[in-house]
Amino acid sequence: MKSFAQLIEDTLPDIKELFPWDLDEKLKANEDITLLDIREPYEFEVMRIENSINVPRGVLETACDWGYEETVPDIACCRQREVIVICRSGNRSVLAAYTMQLMGYTNVASLKTGLTGWNDYELPLLNSEDKVVDIEEGDAFFEPKVRPEQMPPG
Repeated sequence: MKSFAQLIEDTLPDIKELFPWDLDEKLKANEDITLLDIREPYEFEVMRIENSINVPRGVLETACDWGYEETVPDIACCRQREVIVICRSGNRSVLAAYTMQLMGYTNVASLKTGLTGWNDYELPLLNSEDKVVDIEEGDAFFEPKVRPEQMPPG
């Protein structure tokens, strides 16, 4: 049996990762990139990177393929285009990038450190009204909120 952390560690050698400052440079250079935010809709609604597309991790495979109710044409057509997968901390995005590679995506990478790192680097996040979120608000949102009952026994 593997833990979530072990799954991430096992998958890391097989995918590319991009730091927030590298993605920022690419975006400023107007490179043709698809930003795929795989967090849950409630997370995406609170704050996101401008022009990112939200496809929750739970429907990723069908969103990336044609012929499903969840198909997202802007993602399904991107198998050769550069896709940066985004999540909160850069863990879920590792698994998603790996899955997308298995599905034939040839230029996919995970945003290392996720939106937490993006906010730490003081890059802009937008709220549901397309307004820039204060860095402190981002800090509060991304702070871990693990409850005692969610910790391992012992």
